[in-house]
Amino acid sequence: MTMGEKHLLITNVFIGAASLIRLLSSMAVIYLTLGWKVRKARKALEKELIKMGMPKEAAKRIGAKYAALKDDTINAMKRSFSGFGSSI
Repeated sequence: MTMGEKHLLITNVFIGAASLIRLLSSMAVIYLTLGWKVRKARKALEKELIKMGMPKEAAKRIGAKYAALKDDTINAMKRSFSGFGSSI
């Protein structure tokens, strides 16, 4: 391996590592933002349903569906990424 090839390999490794770090940080921000937005939407929905006359327990059950959908979405993302690791 020549000196130029070693330099190119090292450069590519650093570029790949930087891209991976950027991807993982973006995914962390998405995960945190999604959780916060879902929590906020759930509370607003429950508040509106209660204001419209629905019993508090029923409103909380419906609001819990939002959290369940978020969890399903996160689990689907985790499954799709775990599939990448097993195919390599």
